Amino acid sequence: MVPSRILRGSEGLYLVNGPPHFTESTVFPRYESGKNCKAYTFSKDGTLFAWGNGERINVINVTTKELLHSFDLPKAVCLEFSPKNTILATWQPYTTSKDGAAGIPNLQLYDMKTGTCLKSFIQKKMQNWCPSWSEDETLCARNVNNEVHFFENNNFNTIANKLHLKKINDFVLSPGPQPYKVAVYVPGSKGAPSFVRLYQYPNFDGPHAALANKSFFKADKVTMLWNKKATAVLVIASTEVDKTGASYYGEQTLHYIATNGESAVVQLPKNGPIYDVVWNSSSTEFCAVYGFMPAKATIFNLKCDPVFDFGTGPRNAAYYSPHGHILVLAGFGNLRGQMEVWDVKNYKLISKPVASDSTYFAWCPDGEHILTATCAPRLRVNNGYKIWHYTGSVLHKYDVPSNAELWQVSWQPFLDGIFPEKSITYQAVPSDVPSEEPKVATAYRPPALRNKPVTNSKLHEEEPPQNMKPQPGNEKPLSKTALKNQRKHEAKKAAKQEARSDKSPDMAPSPAPQNTPRNTVSHSTSGDPEIDKKIKNLKKKLKAIEQLKEQAATGKQLEKNQVCSAFFFFFFLGPHLQHMEVPSLGVESEL
Repeated sequence: MVPSRILRGSEGLYLVNGPPHFTESTVFPRYESGKNCKAYTFSKDGTLFAWGNGERINVINVTTKELLHSFDLPKAVCLEFSPKNTILATWQPYTTSKDGAAGIPNLQLYDMKTGTCLKSFIQKKMQNWCPSWSEDETLCARNVNNEVHFFENNNFNTIANKLHLKKINDFVLSPGPQPYKVAVYVPGSKGAPSFVRLYQYPNFDGPHAALANKSFFKADKVTMLWNKKATAVLVIASTEVDKTGASYYGEQTLHYIATNGESAVVQLPKNGPIYDVVWNSSSTEFCAVYGFMPAKATIFNLKCDPVFDFGTGPRNAAYYSPHGHILVLAGFGNLRGQMEVWDVKNYKLISKPVASDSTYFAWCPDGEHILTATCAPRLRVNNGYKIWHYTGSVLHKYDVPSNAELWQVSWQPFLDGIFPEKSITYQAVPSDVPSEEPKVATAYRPPALRNKPVTNSKLHEEEPPQNMKPQPGNEKPLSKTALKNQRKHEAKKAAKQEARSDKSPDMAPSPAPQNTPRNTVSHSTSGDPEIDKKIKNLKKKLKAIEQLKEQAATGKQLEKNQVCSAFFFFFFLGPHLQHMEVPSLGVESEL
């Protein structure tokens, strides 16, 4: 099995063989009129492929190269296969007639065996346009007028069940086998909080029908993520505006809801937006990328306790491999495309490649290769794609000609279990593609500082990775605050020990450094605040005189008012400074 990838752009729509071969596939001949292709999709197992050419929707069998069906749908812009390839769902923009009459149905469901249209619906919004199927297709659900309608065995003429709550905004059907579960979101109104509830189909009625319930404020929209085993849901609640003014991303909070009724707010150690949250395919942990830049990334277990902290870095996305044994942390969009590839079983860094200007990232179904691409209209220059090995080697690179554009690229999907998990290697695999050193962007320096030495000061303090698992003999890992307090306590203890060693009579006093200024004044205090204040002011004046002395030694002509001030200081205050060793400017004779 070799996973292929499909490309759509101004050069056409065509299929390219996957690694180790990177030649154009003969299974699907290049469709030259790529500008007319608005959408394409693979089936879940990758055996069927459907695309629109601006006139019709065509469906072919990728294995046999046979054209199965062709539908007269010139305006279709969304396509999706059901999990077992039984149905093809298509969506066209909803339109109404000029006389105000109701528009015609724009969501069609086609039987892939007969090619007939099983059912048509009116679906006005593109968002969440596609019905949701269970993996065995015994259940299908749609959100209609604040209700979730359920159909069984693809019989769309009869609504088998309804889940009705006031103003249901969104729902997500659980993956995996029966019993099926559904998570529904109802936004808050009139001071009431928003909430997410979990139900098990078809038990929707009664006050105790819900498996779990989580209420929260500050939620204009939510994103609900089931884990693969359908035992828990992560809910990212977002507001469009941050009323505190701290972020233009709005505010985000992360909530955990389990089907056994447990729920919690995931405590994120750093303030700021939540960029990404992903489940591991094992369903036992999840990774969150969050916080003001440089962002933090942390793996949490099902108790919402941190397991491993990756520290801070320029990142805003996380991608688990299909087998869940490798995690990529990346910074795309307005970041430079830096990636960190981690072995999540041993928490060891594998590689740190850089995919500059990337707008798309996808794991290959084999769990070894990575696809990054720069596509239009997000970026209209330097379009193309790269195939990486997770060890950081670029195995294949294609740059689109300057007069062309790449609009979309994606892997051919495969079912789980087709590609076995392989042991992780840390040695970069060999490649015929010459390596490119990423361009290092130098920090801006104002003209006044460009001829001066560069300082090593940093705007943000970098945090290194940290294993948060309990160590042998410890019940719980120390929190960030506890670690900080522990370091302070150790520093104070070390300072006390150093002070005791300085006062020890057996210790000989160390000689003063050669470059110590001669007018060094003792830092001990008298105990009287007024006297201490006067001593502090005298120290400032002595320091200023030392600077004048250095200027005079270099040959700089001092101003008369500077010399007079220094003479006045010595003449009137000299008797009071006899206990101090003060510098001489060598100008007393001039006065």
